[in-house]
Order: sequence, then C-alpha cells, then structure tokens
Amino acid sequence: MSTLRMTHDLRRELILSAAKRCFAQHGFAGTTTKSVAAAASISEGLLFKHFPTKSALYAEILAEECEADPGLHKLLGLPPSTETLVILIRGMVGHFQEVLAAPEQEEAQRMRLMIISHLNDGEFARLLFEKVGRLIGAAFTGALEQAIAQGDASRVGNTPLNLFWFAHHTAMMASLARLPPVPTLPYGNDPGLERQLCEFILRGIGLTEAAIARYIDLEISPDLLPAVTTESA
Repeated sequence: MSTLRMTHDLRRELILSAAKRCFAQHGFAGTTTKSVAAAASISEGLLFKHFPTKSALYAEILAEECEADPGLHKLLGLPPSTETLVILIRGMVGHFQEVLAAPEQEEAQRMRLMIISHLNDGEFARLLFEKVGRLIGAAFTGALEQAIAQGDASRVGNTPLNLFWFAHHTAMMASLARLPPVPTLPYGNDPGLERQLCEFILRGIGLTEAAIARYIDLEISPDLLPAVTTESA
C-alpha cells in the first residue's frame, strides 16, 4: 500500500467490504462495530467517523445491494406510465411473497430486523426507508403522475410518496403475518392472494378498474419482478 493517506472513499469501501464478511458470517446480532473495525484493520473510532452506528453500516450495505440489482436498474429505466406503476407494485408484492418460501434465509431475517427496529429505537428502519425512498420514490411518483394524466388513476391525497409507503407496508405486513411456522393470519391459504393483494393496493393508490384489468395480468419479464424491496433496497 502506498504511503499516501487512503482516500475517504477507499477507506469507506474497505469498511463496507469487511462489514459484509462479518454480517455474512455472524448475522446482524452477532456482529459488533469492534469486530468490523478489526476485520478492516482500523480503529473503532475511525470506523465511527464513516458510520456512526452498526445500523447505519448495515443499512448502507443493503442499499448498495439494491442499487447493484440489475433488475431494479431495468425497472427504474422504464418510462413513467400506468404499466410501469403496475409492474412496480407487482414486483413489490412478489418479493415479499417470495420471502415466505424461505423463512429462515437472509431476506426473512432482514424483515424480522425491520420489525425489531420499530419496537426499539427505529434507527435501522428509518435509515433503510430513507434510502429506499430516495432510490425508488421518484420512479413510483413519476409513474403515478403519468397514470393520472392518462386518465388511468385518480389523485389520492396530496403526497404521492405516501402512497408508495402505504403499498409497501401493506405488502410487507401481509407477508409478516404468514412468516411464523404457524401463520398469525393464513388468509385461508388462498392461491390467488398475491393477485388480490396487488389489486387491493392498486385500487388504494387510485387506479381505475379498467386500468387494473388492462395491466394486472400482463406478462412481465421475470427479471423485473423480484427487484423491488426495502430489504434488498
């Protein structure tokens, strides 16, 4: 290594790289800022200059993973339209439904961590929501405004981004109820639950019945559907 002082960005990347290894090996609960600092060969004080808490460090890792998702990049590159809005909602709902297929895997553990964060100081959830909103919010609101302009949706409220969060929370909580080994709400084990949930959300954000019928069953490229999430985003 050169004797020149390491740049801020390079040091930050080395910390993130070390943290990814620690979180992968020990999970969130088993990882400490002290262990991350040791893995990055720096002092804990220097780590805090880049990331003030463990939650901030983990939220940044998840945001980076989301930003690197090629499916998300394709989705965000779609022109704002009613169709894009429906793809976004279907992707969000589909992601949370996929989490249920592997309740002991990393995505499900992240969902549990989000809930725990809400019951404590909320720091982790707050940080992650901020990053997700910054990454996906503009695409959602742009598509919604275009849907309204096309006559495919009516305006609901004065804060379009709130509708994104309402949609996200609905999808996440519906999945959370089915995450335990014995679901708290099985929803009758309805095989059409995912479609019904999408329809419910689309109506809630203002889409007309005609627009929902036009796009709800539209074939969508599989590499778009799993991209939208606050766990991998």
